[in-house]
Amino acid sequence: MQEMRARYLKERDPSISRLVPQVKYWEEDLPEQDEEQPTVPRLIRVNKINDTWMEIPRYENIWWGGLWLFAIISLFPIPFIYIFMNLPAFSQYTHVEVNFSIFIFIFFSMALLWFRMALFVPRGTPVRFNRQRQKVYVYEHQRSNWNPWSRWPTVIKVFDWADIHGEMVRQVGRYDSGHRLSCAVCKPGTYEVVDRFILSWTEGDSRVIRGLWSHCCQYMQGKTVPETPLLTRKPWSWCPINTIRWPEDIERGSTTAPDA
Repeated sequence: MQEMRARYLKERDPSISRLVPQVKYWEEDLPEQDEEQPTVPRLIRVNKINDTWMEIPRYENIWWGGLWLFAIISLFPIPFIYIFMNLPAFSQYTHVEVNFSIFIFIFFSMALLWFRMALFVPRGTPVRFNRQRQKVYVYEHQRSNWNPWSRWPTVIKVFDWADIHGEMVRQVGRYDSGHRLSCAVCKPGTYEVVDRFILSWTEGDSRVIRGLWSHCCQYMQGKTVPETPLLTRKPWSWCPINTIRWPEDIERGSTTAPDA
């Protein structure tokens, strides 16, 4: 029923996605996996590719070096606030000390947020495609809020490739404008979306997004695809700590064939 409704909407109005619910900033439904891919397959970046599995990194468009600067700037007012708190003109007033303490907590929390992002947020969180198992493994670091005192857990999601549909999203902003490749995970045999993940963050040319989707579809079909990506250099996103660690069972399952 859900599939029939989605097809009806698509036939009635091509500006509406066949996937329900429609993703925010949707621009285009990409060809189905078994349809002819009109775009030449081309990877944007790749960590590993062979006959069994392929790993694609996803680098966010974040000025990582600026996080260190923001952290230092956030710490800078704290000693001055502390000095003012201990001046005779202010130290005798309890409410002033409370206000200064609140300011110190706010600036320290801001600094902690930037330091946590600079030190512990994974760069290029990967997605693995296992051709033999027809599975997709998504490494998600859930930074869902701006609270530096909360946990930022890592979640590994495993999907059947047959349930994934590609969609192109148009992102418009002052600092982040272009196209993204979003993957919608649907209930088997329907267009009812139960989950989504980003396969590629913002790229300026929509042909790059179409080429990546074409590559994934043809790779998972067992076809010969080019292994040299469009970009071979990693973006400048230095992190002193490697925080990408696959669980042992996922590491084994995502990189081997079923009979291995």
